[in-house]
Amino acid sequence: MLLPFHQKDFTEELAASAVVKLLTAGEQIVGMNKFIQVIPILNSGLLGVYRTDDDGRDMLLYYIKPGESCIMSFLAGVNNDTSKVKVIAEDDSELTLIPIDRVTKWVGKYPEWTDYIFKLYHQRFEELLNVVNSIAFQKMDERIWKLLIKKSELMQSNEITITHQQLADELGSTREVISRLLKQMEKTGIVSLGRNKITLV
Repeated sequence: MLLPFHQKDFTEELAASAVVKLLTAGEQIVGMNKFIQVIPILNSGLLGVYRTDDDGRDMLLYYIKPGESCIMSFLAGVNNDTSKVKVIAEDDSELTLIPIDRVTKWVGKYPEWTDYIFKLYHQRFEELLNVVNSIAFQKMDERIWKLLIKKSELMQSNEITITHQQLADELGSTREVISRLLKQMEKTGIVSLGRNKITLV
C-alpha cells in the first residue's frame, strides 16, 4: 500500500486487518447517507468524490490519487455518522480497505498515521475552498478549462474520455450550457471535440 511512512509495527497491524479490493471504472465504493464501516486508501487508479444535491445532480468535490484517502469518509466513520458524499472509481482502481475501529485506534497509537490523517484533512480543506471559490468567482468556461486541465494531468493524456453530460454533472451545470461553451472553446482552438472525448490542443 502506498503510504508516506513504513513503521514496522503499523505495517504488521495493517496487513493483519486490511483487505484489498479492486474496482472497475464507474463502480461506487462509498454511498451517500450510508454508514462508514471501512476507510479506503487508494493503491492505484483514480477516485472521484461527489456531493449529490436534492435534485439528484452530482458535483465533483475532489479527486483521490494513489496514496490518499477520503477524509470525509474518515470523519463520518469516527463520528458514527452517515456519509455526506459518494466515492466513485474514475478508472480501474485498487484500494486497501481498513476497518473504522482500526483507523481510530491507530490515531492514538501511531504518530505517523495521525500526521498522515491531518495532512489529508488540510489538503482536502484547501481543495474544498477552491471549489467554493470557483463557483463563486469564476465563469463557467474558466471552470470547464480548469477541470479539463486537471483531468489531463491526472490521466497523463491530452485526450479525455468524457461526455458533455458527465462534465456538466461534475460541474453542477447542465449539458446544454457545457456543450455551448465547449463549442465556443473549440472555435478558439484550445480544444477539439469528438464523440465522448475532448482533446486539449
